[in-house]
Amino acid sequence: MVIAMRKGCPKSQVAKVLAAIREFGLEPRIISSDPRTVLAVVENMSRARAEEIADSLRDMAGVEEISSFDQSWKLVGRYFRGEPTVIEIGGLRVGGPEVAVFAGPCAVENRENFQETARAVAKAGAGGLRGGAFKPRTSPYSFRGLGEEGLKIMAEAREITGLPIMTEVLTANEVELVARYADVLQIGTRNMQNFALLEAAGETDRPVLLKRGMMATIKELLLSAEYILARGNWQVMLCERGIRTFETETRNTLDLSAVPLLKQYSHLPVVVDPSHAAGKRELVPALAAAAVAAGADGLLIEVHPNPDQALSDGRQSLDLPGFAGMMRNLAGVASAVGRTVREATP
Repeated sequence: MVIAMRKGCPKSQVAKVLAAIREFGLEPRIISSDPRTVLAVVENMSRARAEEIADSLRDMAGVEEISSFDQSWKLVGRYFRGEPTVIEIGGLRVGGPEVAVFAGPCAVENRENFQETARAVAKAGAGGLRGGAFKPRTSPYSFRGLGEEGLKIMAEAREITGLPIMTEVLTANEVELVARYADVLQIGTRNMQNFALLEAAGETDRPVLLKRGMMATIKELLLSAEYILARGNWQVMLCERGIRTFETETRNTLDLSAVPLLKQYSHLPVVVDPSHAAGKRELVPALAAAAVAAGADGLLIEVHPNPDQALSDGRQSLDLPGFAGMMRNLAGVASAVGRTVREATP
């Protein structure tokens, strides 16, 4: 249930309501304090018990309204937090006026390639670096990343460019290690419903990019995000990366309707990965522009100095000039919908 306190009510009244909720053996959450305090109880309970609690609170001083959750996701819902969440990652704000662009290779292959890419995308206007140190591959014989050495290479690139780094974590046991190096933890499509991993990520202080499963519904994505928020980490970005359909001309089908739907249902920022959706680099700029037009708060773009020689996902990776050109084109689209992208630096 959600308990909305009257605007401007004294803290003493809020404290009494909190104490009354705890007397029922429940732990209330303060989900908003400005412009008015909003409390929530997220534990599962019977309708009769919920009504009993609501009746006991309704006449307390300062209580303006009590309502029940009408959807199975609670903390991620827009009715739970009316204002959009903005996530601070270094000097980058995801969910604000700027469309945040994370760019880099699918996999960190070596120091030289990654540093070359990092410098180039930073110059072109990227706000963050992406790259894989631990790679979940369809084939066990494909290149699966450099592990901790890859994390160290990414951290070095952060020192050079000043840009935050995002990388994927595959298991709950690896969360602590990856969080030691990365600014953002990425949970990939295959792990969207790895609930132990979601909960482990929820116990960190690192922002999390949660990718939609390749065959997952919007509701399933929101429920997966709920696992993270329920553990105390509210810094979650929802990522649409294409879903499997009967179409075979692209790697996946980019569900652009997910962007406005997620922003309608949830207060969390929405990011789009056109690279994995398309699977073909020549389609990436158009899909990126469409995502920005649809309201995306950020983009994930795969970039490689020599895509034809990439050890992972080269076919969908832009080369360095291609990324710079895409960023120039995005500026006009972003401006048309009241957003901005970072300008290239000389």
